[in-house]
Amino acid sequence: MYWQEHNPPHFHAEYNGLRAEVDINSSVILKGALPIKQLKLVLAWCELHKDELIHNGHLAETHGKLVKINPLQ
Repeated sequence: MYWQEHNPPHFHAEYNGLRAEVDINSSVILKGALPIKQLKLVLAWCELHKDELIHNGHLAETHGKLVKINPLQ
């Protein structure tokens, strides 16, 4: 997440030089691409941490300190 971002609320995911923007509310790719295996992991992580991502989105809008979100285990 970045401070000066546009709507809808989203985060950026990167893997092996590939990048994607993921919509937090719908857990879909807005822009870019990832390999299917990594994409499935990113979207699963998004679903599991949706509330935390939304909270961080609000913090980012107000320039607050973002809270670390745990990776998949």
